[in-house]
Amino acid sequence: MASNDTSSTVTVKMGGRLGGKDLINIGIFTAIYFVVVFAVACLGFVPVLMAAICGIIPLVAGIPYMLFLTRVRKFGMITILGLLTGIIMFITGMGYFSIATGLICGLAADLIWKSGGYASASRAILSHGAFSCWIIGNFLPFLITADTYLPTVRAQYGDAYVDELMTYLQPEMYPVLLIACFVTGIIGGFIGRAILKKHFKRAGIA
Repeated sequence: MASNDTSSTVTVKMGGRLGGKDLINIGIFTAIYFVVVFAVACLGFVPVLMAAICGIIPLVAGIPYMLFLTRVRKFGMITILGLLTGIIMFITGMGYFSIATGLICGLAADLIWKSGGYASASRAILSHGAFSCWIIGNFLPFLITADTYLPTVRAQYGDAYVDELMTYLQPEMYPVLLIACFVTGIIGGFIGRAILKKHFKRAGIA
């Protein structure tokens, strides 16, 4: 007499073209990710906290990003997430550099996640570290296009705000900010994985 196996088996299709469900997931998580970014960005009304955003966003955003990865089994999904995030930043007035950094860092994160067969927790965490580096794009206008960008910021926030902010955003600080994005992205990945441990198990990510 054959016994019935009551355990459920989850079959995940990997590779192939992006389907409607994949695009829906990208849209949902782009919205969630942006809400998190926007909430943290509100701290930027204080100049010193504006400079610290590179390290704060990845810590908080690690949770929705890692949840997103439990649904990512096709190459390109993270790249699109990064591109859409950069476009939203541009629309909200953060300059066009975030479009480039979102695309580049999203592609790097996509490659890292794929290299782990969409099943490696360590690659998931590393992927978030790489993805988080897109945030540096929000600060590049202060360095590369300061002549045209700063007058706009001064008109919105005043001279005192900009003068104090620029004391933190000196050219030599940009490598530090980029490293902060990556390191806190790794930490945020660990946090996200710990909180979403059950989701990772269900998705077969070890």
